[in-house]
Amino acid sequence: MQESVNDTVVDSSHHPLHVFFHPRNIAVIGATEAPHSVGRALLWNLINNPFGGTVFPVNPKRQSVLGIAAYANIAEVPYRIDLAIIVTPASTVPDIIGECIAAGASGAIILSAGFREAGNEGGALEQEVLRRARDGRMRIIGPNCLGVMNPSRGLNASFAAAMARPGNVAFLTQSGALGTAILDWGQRELVGFSAFVSTGSMLDVGWGDLIQYFGDDERTRSIIIYMESIGDARSFLSAAREVALTKPIIVLKAGRTGLARKAAESHTGALSGNDEVLDAAFRRCGVLRVNSVSDLFYMSEVLSKQPRPRGGKLAIVTNAGGPGILAMDALLSDRGQLTDLSKETIDKLNEFLPPHWSHRNPVDILGDADHERYSKTIEVIARESEADGILAILTPQATTNPTLIAEHLKPFAKIPLKPILASWMGGADVAAGVAILNAAGIPTFSYPDAATRVFQYMWRYSYNLKGLYETPAMTDDDSADMPDSVGARDIIEGARKVGRTLLSESESKRILAAYRIPVVLTEIALTEDEAVAVAERIGYPVVVKLHSETVTHKSAVGGVHLNLPRDVAVRAAFRSTSSATPSVDFLGVTVQPMMPSQGSEIILGSSVDPQFGPVLLFGGGGALAEVFADRSLALPPLNTTLARRMMEQTKILAILEQRGVDLKVLDRLLVRFSRLVTEQRRIKEIDINPLLVSAGSLMAVDARVILHDANKDDRDLPCPAIRPYPSQYTWHWEARNGEHLTIRPIRPEDEPLLVEFHQHVSQQSVYFRYFHFMAYDQRVSHERLTRICFVDYDREIALVAERGAPAANDRAILGVGRLVQLHGTKDAEFAVLVNDLFQGQGLGTELLSRLVEIGRAENLNRIVADILGDNGAMQRVAKRVGFHLRTVPGESLIKAELPLRGPIVT
Repeated sequence: MQESVNDTVVDSSHHPLHVFFHPRNIAVIGATEAPHSVGRALLWNLINNPFGGTVFPVNPKRQSVLGIAAYANIAEVPYRIDLAIIVTPASTVPDIIGECIAAGASGAIILSAGFREAGNEGGALEQEVLRRARDGRMRIIGPNCLGVMNPSRGLNASFAAAMARPGNVAFLTQSGALGTAILDWGQRELVGFSAFVSTGSMLDVGWGDLIQYFGDDERTRSIIIYMESIGDARSFLSAAREVALTKPIIVLKAGRTGLARKAAESHTGALSGNDEVLDAAFRRCGVLRVNSVSDLFYMSEVLSKQPRPRGGKLAIVTNAGGPGILAMDALLSDRGQLTDLSKETIDKLNEFLPPHWSHRNPVDILGDADHERYSKTIEVIARESEADGILAILTPQATTNPTLIAEHLKPFAKIPLKPILASWMGGADVAAGVAILNAAGIPTFSYPDAATRVFQYMWRYSYNLKGLYETPAMTDDDSADMPDSVGARDIIEGARKVGRTLLSESESKRILAAYRIPVVLTEIALTEDEAVAVAERIGYPVVVKLHSETVTHKSAVGGVHLNLPRDVAVRAAFRSTSSATPSVDFLGVTVQPMMPSQGSEIILGSSVDPQFGPVLLFGGGGALAEVFADRSLALPPLNTTLARRMMEQTKILAILEQRGVDLKVLDRLLVRFSRLVTEQRRIKEIDINPLLVSAGSLMAVDARVILHDANKDDRDLPCPAIRPYPSQYTWHWEARNGEHLTIRPIRPEDEPLLVEFHQHVSQQSVYFRYFHFMAYDQRVSHERLTRICFVDYDREIALVAERGAPAANDRAILGVGRLVQLHGTKDAEFAVLVNDLFQGQGLGTELLSRLVEIGRAENLNRIVADILGDNGAMQRVAKRVGFHLRTVPGESLIKAELPLRGPIVT
C-alpha cells in the first residue's frame, strides 16, 4: 500500500502491475500437450493451482489442450483477457502482442527466448514488441523468463516444477534456473514467498517497477533480488530509495569479476556494469548487497526479526574460548569493531561470574555456564551503552543444557536498537534450543563467523540508510557563494565551437573557480622575463621551472619534489600561501608556488559510467594515486552528509583528521564539485590532482577537463542516475501585501525551517491538509520530515515559499505545495499547506498554479486531489486554477481533477 500526499491509504490494485499477480482471466498463447514442453508445463501449473480465475488455451492447431477448450487466437476467446502468457517462437511475438492489445489485455508475460540475447535480429524483434506494447499501454514481463507466482492466491504462472510456499518475501530473479533452485530450497527449508518473479531480459517491467509494486504490497516485508544487470538505473535507484526505509531490499549481484561480467552480458544481452560503481549506487539508495545466496535469506530473516543496530560494535558472549576467538577474528577481518566493555559493566559481571572469566570482550563465561549465568550476562551486556549488538555462542558441553538456556534467552529477543544473534553449535543436541530461539525471533547460525558476517551486514545497512536521511548542513548560505554556472558554460562552449574536447589547464581551473573551488591561478607568459615579472607582481614565493634536454636533476622546494632541469629562484615577497596561491605558465616554463610541507594531496574527479552516468571519485592523490588506489566512488548530486559518507570509505580521511583539516569545508567543496558535474553535462571527465589540503587551506593545484564530442547533441549527453535539484522551478513572487517571496523546490537542508513553519499552522489547517489531527511533535519529528524534505525529484516535486535572502537570519517558509506522482501512472496528486499567518495573500493559488506548470513540464497526464467538503478555501483555489470538482456520493470528499492532456474523466 502507498501513502498519498494526504496521508491516506491508496489501493495498490490500481497499479499497472497488479494484473500480473491478481489476474481474472489468463490466455496461454502457445499452450500444448507436447511432453516436456514449456507450453504444457505452464498450462498444467495454472490449472492445478486454482487462483480464482479462468485459463483459456490458445492454439490454432488444436480444439482442446489438457481437456480444456482451445481457441485459434485470442480474439476468439469469449471473455475479456487480463493477462496473456506467450510461449510461441520469438518471430511471432510482435504480431501476437498486437492481437492481445486489441483484445483488451493489459499485461503480457513473454516466456519465449530468441530476442536480444540471440543477436541483432532478436534485438530488432524485441524493440518491435516494445513499440507495440507502449502504443497499446500494455506492460510486459520478460522475454526469456520463467514466469511469476503469487503463492497466497495460488497463482503459478510459470513453468517451474513446483509452487512456492506462501510467505512475506518477494523474490525477484534475473536467472530462471537459479530461481527454480531457490524455490526448491525454500520448500525444503520451509521458506515462504509473497511473490516470485523471473524478470528475464526486462524489456519493459524492470527492477524499479517491481520494487515499487512490492513496496506498496502489504503482504511483502522484504524484497530479495538476484541481479545480473541493472537495467534502467534511474528507475531502480528512485524506487529503492523510497522503499528501502520501510522494507529491506537485499541484492545478490552476479558479475564481480571481469570474466563473470562477460558471462552475465552474454546471458542477459545487457551490460552488467562496473562493480565499484554498483557498490556506490547500492549505498546511495539504501540497498544491502550480499555475496552469497544463503546471505540473501539470512538477511531477509534477520532484518524482519531484529532491529537495525545504531552502531557497529559487537559484544560476544560465549561458553568456550575458541569459538569466541573465531567470532572476533571474523568480525575484525571484516573491518568490524568489538565493544570495549566499560568498567561499570566489568564490575557488574564480576559480581556473579567465576573469577577466571575473560574480563574482556569476547565475554567467556566458561564451559560450565548454566542458563542463569547466560541470562544474567546478557542482561548486563544489554545495558552496556557501547554495545550495538550481542552475539550469544553456545557449545554443547557436559554440564550444558542448550534447550533450557535458549528458553531463558527468549526475554532478550526485543532489545531496543540492539539486535541479538545466536550461534548454537552442534547437531541434534542443540536442535531443540535452535527451534526455541528462532520461534522467539532470535536468529541462529551454525557457526559464529556466519553470525558476525550477518551483524556486519546489518550495520552497513543501517549506516547507509542513516546517511540517506540525515539532515545535511546548508551549503549556499551566502548569495556570494553561488556558482557562476553561466560563466563555466561559456568556457565550455568556447572550446566546443572550435571542436576542442581537451581544455587547457587555465580553462579547467577557471571552471573550478566558477564553482568557488579554490585554485592555483594560472597566467600566460611568453618569456622568462615576463614570468618573473608576473611572479613579482603576484608577490608569492615561487619557483621557476625551466625545461632542458641536456641537464636534469632533482630538487626539493618547500616540500614539493620537482623533476627539473634547473631551478631559478625568483625575487618575491615571501608570504604564507593562501587558498588562491597562483602559478604562471609559459612556453616551456612553469612558475609555481612553494607548497606547505604539511599539506596532504587528494584526488577529486568524475567520469561517465555507461549505466549510471557521471560518477564521482575521491581519494588519496598525487603521483601515487594509482598505486595505492585509496578511493571511493559516489553518485552525484551530493549534500554535506553524503560527501562525508563518501570520504569515510577511504583511509586518507584519518590522515586529514590527524592534520587538523576542517572537514566541514571539504564537505562543502565536494558538494560544489558534484554540482559542477551535474550542471555541466558536456564534461566527460574532470580531475583535480592534486587537491592540496592543509589545516588552513584547500587548493586545486592541477586540473584537467575533457569534454564530450562537440557534435554530440545535448539530448544524447549522459544524465545523472539521480535527478539533481530542479533549480529551473524557481520563481520570485509578490504577495498581495507587497512582500516578496521565493518559490523553489524543497531541499533536505530545509528541515529546520519546516520545524518553524509548523509552529504557525493551526489544527484546523492540519486537519484540512492531512484529513486528521496531528500533534505538533508528531508533525516535526525527524522521521516524518525526512519523507517531506528528502524528495526524489523524479517522483515528486515539493515547492516551498520562502521569505528572506539566503544570507539573512529571518528566513522562513510560509507555504508548501506538493505534486506526487501516483505509482505506476502518469497521474499526480497535489496538496497545499499555507502558514495561518500568511493565508489570504494569494499564496495557495500561486503554489497550485506553479504545480500545474510543473506537471505540464514533466509530461503528466492529469493532476488530482481529494479535498474535504468543509475545506471551502481549497475548493475555491482549485476552481480558480482550472480544476473540475465533483462530489463523491456518501462521502464528505470533493474530487478535484485537471487533465493536462485529453478530456476530464467523469
